[in-house]
Amino acid sequence: MKRRTLDVLFSTGGIALAGLLLVLGLVMTSNANFAKDYVKNQLSQQNITFKTADTLTPEEARSACLVQFAGQPLTTGKQAECYANDFIGLHLKSVANGQTYADLGTPQSALTAKVKAATAANDPALPDLQKQLTATTAQRETLFKGETLRGLLLTSFGFSVFGVKGEQVATVAFIVAALLALLSIAGFVHALRTSKDEAFAAVPKPVKIDTSARQPVTV
Repeated sequence: MKRRTLDVLFSTGGIALAGLLLVLGLVMTSNANFAKDYVKNQLSQQNITFKTADTLTPEEARSACLVQFAGQPLTTGKQAECYANDFIGLHLKSVANGQTYADLGTPQSALTAKVKAATAANDPALPDLQKQLTATTAQRETLFKGETLRGLLLTSFGFSVFGVKGEQVATVAFIVAALLALLSIAGFVHALRTSKDEAFAAVPKPVKIDTSARQPVTV
C-alpha cells in the first residue's frame, strides 16, 4: 500500500472519530446544563435559606458545610446534600431519640389500642394514655415531614451528580476530539509531503554489507 494512501485513511478515520467525540461532548454538555438548571429551578421554588452563621447552634456549627453556606439560598445539589444531612438529619435525631417514622409506627398503634381499651373500660389512666398518643403522633408527623423533605433534597443532589459527571465526560470528549483532530491534520500534511510512489514498508529492508573491500588476513 502507498504511504500517502495509508496516511489519508488514518487521518480520515481520525477526523471521523473526532467528529463523533465532538457530538458526544455537545450532547453531554446539553444534558449537564439541563440537570444543573433543573435542579436549580426546583430547589429555588422551595425558598429554603441556610441559617446565618451567628444563629447556628453549637451542634450545627460543627458542620463545615453549614458554616460555608450560612445565609445563602439553597439552589445547588451540594447545598441540598448539606441541608438534608447536616441540618434536617441532625434535628430529626432529636425528635424521638433517633427513631424514624417507621420505628414509631408500632408504638403509635399500641397506644391507639390502649386508648381504645381504656375508653371502653373508663380507665383513670386514659388521660395519660391520650397524652402519650398525642405526643407520639406529633413526633411521627414531624419525622414524616422531615424525612420526606430530606429524601427530596437528596434526590435533587443525586440528579445534580449526573450533571457533574456529564460535564466531566464532555470535557474528556472535547480534549480527545481536539487531539485526534490535530493528529489527523498532521497526517494530511504528511500525506501531501509524501511522494505518490512511496510505498509503506511494514518490515525494514535488510541492509546489504559490502564484503568486497575486506582485506585478507595474514597468519
